[in-house]
Amino acid sequence: MPILTAAYTAILALLLVALSARVIQLRYIFAVPLGDGGEQRLARAVRGQGNFAEYVPLALIAILCLELLGQPPWLIHATGVALVLGRVAHGICFAWCESAPGLRRAGMILTFAALIIGALGNLAAVISRAF
Repeated sequence: MPILTAAYTAILALLLVALSARVIQLRYIFAVPLGDGGEQRLARAVRGQGNFAEYVPLALIAILCLELLGQPPWLIHATGVALVLGRVAHGICFAWCESAPGLRRAGMILTFAALIIGALGNLAAVISRAF
C-alpha cells in the first residue's frame, strides 16, 4: 500500500485548492472571468497555479514508484518533504507576494531537488534489480 504517496498527495491536493482559491479570489476582486485581464497580481497567481500543475504530477509519480519499488522511507520522505516545501514556497511567492525572489528560488531549488532525488532513487532501484 502506497501510504506515504497518499499522504503527500493529500497535502499537495490541499495546496492546489489554496492556490486555486487565491486565483478565484483575485478574479472576483478584479472582475476578470477569464485570463488575467492585464492584472499583474492575477497573472502571478495564475502562473503559480499553473507551475504547480506542471511539476507536481511527475514528482508524485516518482514518489509512488519509490514506494512501490520498496525504497527506504527516508528517501521517500526526503523527496516528499522537498516537494511540499518547494511548492509551498513557490506558491506563496506567486499567489500572495508582489515579489519574493528568494521564495521563488527556494521553491524551484526544492522542487528540482525532489525530482532529482526521486529520479535517482528510482534509477538505483531499477539498476539494482536489473543486474
